[in-house]
Amino acid sequence: MPRTDQPLWTAVDDYLVEALVPADAALQAALEASDAAGLPAIAVAPNQGRMLELMARSIGARRILEIGTLGGYSTLWLARALPADGRLISLEFDPRHAEVARGNIARAGFADRVEVRVGRAIDSLPGVEGQGPFDMVFIDADKPSNPDYFAWAMRLTRPGGLIIVDNVVRGGAVADADSRDPNVIGVRRMNAMIAAEPRVLATAVQTVGAKGHDGFAMLLVTR
Repeated sequence: MPRTDQPLWTAVDDYLVEALVPADAALQAALEASDAAGLPAIAVAPNQGRMLELMARSIGARRILEIGTLGGYSTLWLARALPADGRLISLEFDPRHAEVARGNIARAGFADRVEVRVGRAIDSLPGVEGQGPFDMVFIDADKPSNPDYFAWAMRLTRPGGLIIVDNVVRGGAVADADSRDPNVIGVRRMNAMIAAEPRVLATAVQTVGAKGHDGFAMLLVTR
């Protein structure tokens, strides 16, 4: 079994969040509402959410697409990067999750610039095409569909825009070429597509922290 230091990783995340990501009533309320509704506790960590906000701010994002809403926690971080006339569309499969997310978004004051659409993302994406191009796409949904989501992100993201894909390390399992885990297979297929795509510069970074051992991919669309 791989060695883990989960208590240490969590302690470091707790310290970094306390030091650099001040407590926020709206974000905390979103987590509490999601927990009360029984949603899985798989939202990004606060420092990861701030990273998403910083990425969006760094490119002056005005249009953002999120694939996978859950309770809207990452959605709120991304919405904070938008100007007053910006727009964020988030796609969520589960109607109950979408209902919780919409409540969290409204309480945080972003209902005027964030729309949550319900249904299978792969079915919703054709209807999003006319709303682009997008400055940033954040993919955090079912991993077996990552190759399809990446293909759509390439259609929808402007040159100079960013595509961020969460959960691409899978506790280290992504390195196993013989894995039969559909989540790992989806990530590895996506990585092969990215490697063959001449219109992006890409990297992936493994992370450890309160959410365990995982990581994210970051892609710059160049043309």
